[in-house]
Amino acid sequence: MFKNLQNKTVLVTGGAGFIGSNLCEILLTNNVNTICLDNFSTGKKENISPFLNNPNFLLIEGDIRNLQDCHKACKGVDYVLHEAALGSVPRSINDPITTNDVNVSGFLNMLVAARDAKVQRFVYAASSSTYGDHEALPKVEDVIGKPLSPYAITKYVNELYADIFSSTYNLETIGLRYFNVFGKRQDPNGAYAAVIPKFVQQYINHESPVINGDGSYSRDFTYIDNVVQMNIKALTTDNKNALNTVYNVAYGERTTLIELATLLKNYLSEFDKDINTIEIKYRDNRVGDIPHSLASIDKAKKLLNYNPEFDISNGLKEAVTWYWDNLK
Repeated sequence: MFKNLQNKTVLVTGGAGFIGSNLCEILLTNNVNTICLDNFSTGKKENISPFLNNPNFLLIEGDIRNLQDCHKACKGVDYVLHEAALGSVPRSINDPITTNDVNVSGFLNMLVAARDAKVQRFVYAASSSTYGDHEALPKVEDVIGKPLSPYAITKYVNELYADIFSSTYNLETIGLRYFNVFGKRQDPNGAYAAVIPKFVQQYINHESPVINGDGSYSRDFTYIDNVVQMNIKALTTDNKNALNTVYNVAYGERTTLIELATLLKNYLSEFDKDINTIEIKYRDNRVGDIPHSLASIDKAKKLLNYNPEFDISNGLKEAVTWYWDNLK
C-alpha cells in the first residue's frame, strides 16, 4: 500500500490525537515523510514523543481555525489526512459554537489551504453520527437521516464542503465515516472520554462502569488498526471510481453496551482477578445518542479492497493489554 507514498509528503492534522498519532506511526514505520499539525487542545505530546527524533517527521504546532497555520502546514504536501476536530456529541450540545468553529470553519480552512497548495488528495474523518435518526440497519452510505446533535451537523457539513471542492476545484476527496473507534492512545480521562477507555479505567481503579440506559443500545465498535488500514487505502488507491465519495469505516458487527462491559471485565480479570467482582451500574440515556449503530462495509470492500482484520473480541484484547501497561 505504501509504494505510492514513497518520496511523497503526508500531512496529518490532529496528528497528536488518538487516531492521528496512530496514522503518523504507520506512515513513519513505512518511511513516509510525515507532517503533524496539532494545537494540543485534545491531542497529547506524549502520543508523538517517540516520533520527534525521526528525520521523516515534522511537528507544526498550530490551529486549523487559523488559515495561516493551515497554509503553512500544507506547503509542499502531496496528501492530507484530516483528523483534527472536536469530537463528542455531549461536548457539542454543551458548546455548539466551539464545535462549529473547529469542525466547520477549521475544515473549510484546511480545504482552502489544500486547494491552494495543489494537494493531490484530501482524506478526512467523517462520522457515523451523520446517519442521525435514520433507523434502518445496517447503515449504507447513500441513505442518511436528520442529525441529532450539533456535532452530527458539523460532520455532515464537512461532507457537503468536500463534495463542492471536488467538483469545483478538482481536489480529490474521500470521507471516512468512523464507527466508534477504539484502541491504543485513546484518552480515558475527561468529561467526554469514549466509552471503552473510560470503562477500562474504571475497572482498573476498581470502580463500577456506568452504562447510559439499560445496556441494550448497540454500536459497531471498530478497532484502530482497521481504521488505519482504511485511511491508507483511501490515501493510496488508484481506482478513480473510489474518489470523491464517503465510506463507512467499521467492522460490520454490533455489540450491546452490556456485552461490551462484560467482555472488558472478563479480559481485565486476567490481569486482576478482583475486577471480576465489580458491579456494572446504569443511569438514564444520554441526550443525542442513537439507539443502535451498524455499518454496511460493502462499498469500502468493493472500491477500496477494505478488509478489517480485528473484530470486537480481538480488538478489545489488544486494547486492554495496552491500557493495562499504560494506565496502571
